[in-house]
Amino acid sequence: MAQKRDYYEVLGVDKNATEDQIKKAYRTIAIKYHPDRNPGNKEAEEKFKEAAEAYDVLHDPQKRQQYDQFGFNSPGGGGFDFSHFNSMNMDMDDIFSMFGDIFGGRAGFGGFGGAKRGPQQHRGADLRLKVRLTLEEISTGVTKKFKVRKDVPCSHCHGTGAEDGSGTETCPTCHGRGVITHTTQSILGMMQTQGVCPTCNGSGQVIKNKCHQCGGTGVEKGEEVVEIKIPAGVAEGMIVNVPGKGNAGHNKGVNGDIQVFVEEIEDERFIRDDSDLIYNLLLDFPTAALGGDVEIPTIQGTKLRVKMEPGTQPGKTLRLRGKGLPAVQGYGRGNGDLVVNISVYVPKTLTRDEKEAIEKFKNSENFQGDAATKRSIFQRFKNYFS
Repeated sequence: MAQKRDYYEVLGVDKNATEDQIKKAYRTIAIKYHPDRNPGNKEAEEKFKEAAEAYDVLHDPQKRQQYDQFGFNSPGGGGFDFSHFNSMNMDMDDIFSMFGDIFGGRAGFGGFGGAKRGPQQHRGADLRLKVRLTLEEISTGVTKKFKVRKDVPCSHCHGTGAEDGSGTETCPTCHGRGVITHTTQSILGMMQTQGVCPTCNGSGQVIKNKCHQCGGTGVEKGEEVVEIKIPAGVAEGMIVNVPGKGNAGHNKGVNGDIQVFVEEIEDERFIRDDSDLIYNLLLDFPTAALGGDVEIPTIQGTKLRVKMEPGTQPGKTLRLRGKGLPAVQGYGRGNGDLVVNISVYVPKTLTRDEKEAIEKFKNSENFQGDAATKRSIFQRFKNYFS
């Protein structure tokens, strides 16, 4: 008989490993060497058993303390004995129920990991809708109404699926458990796996006399007007989940949800940048040169009066704090900003008088630009092409 390896060595962890580290290490090894993945491989089977034995000791604080102090000669005996499995009529859920927290309960790998499933309650399917929103609607939030065609509780049996209140009785196939067991021969002996009962679909009950209108499902096709509140600040691609407004579950099961996919309608005035809004202001030349007041629209529907300084240059940016979009619930705080990019309009055509007026100033130093401005423009031009 081969000499036992140190349990910490088996799992590949050190003696100061935390419970989570031990759990993670065992899960990795167990999945790698599980018999379902390595049929007929005796070496993999032994490593699988070895890892399970090591985990059984190290995940239990008392057993681990005894093992750390006494090794394999601990008073409690330690270890996890697989030898009795072949002589017992146990399914994989029984064998590995102690490891259920590692393998995710019902969704365990290879048919193991967690307690047995009992009778299941039917859940209705989810519905998916699409909503197109303007920036104005996004800025305030909006309630939209949808006429939805979906499964609704049967109007005749009120969702029970039974005719004239005849009720249900225990499923004769699974005897109320909601699952049936299949026994197969494996390298570990006789093993059992479970599946949803095909007679009752996992509910554990069958209807004595099925409703003539819905055929015993408890649902029928219908329509419902659903009001859905879209929170402020949502963005393209986001999904708003509305619990319990989807398809009705069979036989008074739980309703599904509605998932609303957000589409954003392009705005003619503003460009969105997360919660900021960008507005391109085309300033006339006299106001840029002499200064003056201009009106800036906001997404809130108001207009802000902003003073332009004399000599305002094209490319200047103003930031109006808090005049952008609100952060969506749970994804930030406050409002974004309204960023104003300033361009200066140069007319393409001029009258004779306009041309003569501009010619008078053509050679003026103020219209030539100072040296610092020229250097700045040259540097920007150079950086652009570098």
